[in-house]
Amino acid sequence: MTSEPFFKGWAKPGPVPPGALTGEPAVEPGETLDAISGHFRIFQLANGHRFSTDDVLTAWYGTSWCPTARRVLDLGSGIGTVGMIAAWRLPGAQFVTVEAQPESVRLASKSAVWNGLTERYDIRTGDFRDVGVLSPAETFDLVLGSPPYFPPGSGVESEHPQKLACRFELRGTVADYCQTAARHLAPGGVFACVFPVDPEEQAARVHAGVRAAELTLVRWRPVVLREGNRPLLGLFLMQRAADLPEPMRHRPWEEPPLIIRTSTGAIHPEYAAVKLAFGFPP
Repeated sequence: MTSEPFFKGWAKPGPVPPGALTGEPAVEPGETLDAISGHFRIFQLANGHRFSTDDVLTAWYGTSWCPTARRVLDLGSGIGTVGMIAAWRLPGAQFVTVEAQPESVRLASKSAVWNGLTERYDIRTGDFRDVGVLSPAETFDLVLGSPPYFPPGSGVESEHPQKLACRFELRGTVADYCQTAARHLAPGGVFACVFPVDPEEQAARVHAGVRAAELTLVRWRPVVLREGNRPLLGLFLMQRAADLPEPMRHRPWEEPPLIIRTSTGAIHPEYAAVKLAFGFPP
């Protein structure tokens, strides 16, 4: 995704935030300011963790299935991609985000100011598993999460702390995300996350986390990065089992795969429609 997206006949939708009018806060050396949703932009490190399709899909999937959410929690929020796309799609909602890395929190805070979100966007620094980061009484209609995928030592680990924590489970597994979401879901609320489904052992970790947290997987969607290949990722939507009637607790609805690119490498028509849904040209 580029800083200045262009598509013939397309105009950026949504409100024009303060940063687009004043240019504040400024881009510092080593940073970039990039488009995410409509006129919204996000500050990133040029050589650090940068937002990905995984983040975008998490925000899109969760807000698509919970479009009336009034309170939203973003776990392990990083530089704020998931939360800010969700905030663009849910203009009336209040947000709480939790991130442990101070540098990512700094960038997310700058983006919140640029996008005019400060009055409805509470960015907290800390490990979401720690007592006190979230009050036991805090509940949310929608919880979002893009967990790291791999245990430490299971792959090539980056020396950059941002990249390392986004890929490897330094502060919690997908099961920890499920546990925290379950504790803070309002009655009838939903938890949406993304996680690998290939190899099968990865998908099994999601299901084990869902069961341990006494959640129910309501529906999920495989994600195919290139047409003709196996799905590598899955988008998952969960609710607390106690909130659901018995017939809904045992068999999730599997949606058709979402294909990102065609076999020739072009953007797939359905993903083009998804991009329009979060304010980006197809």
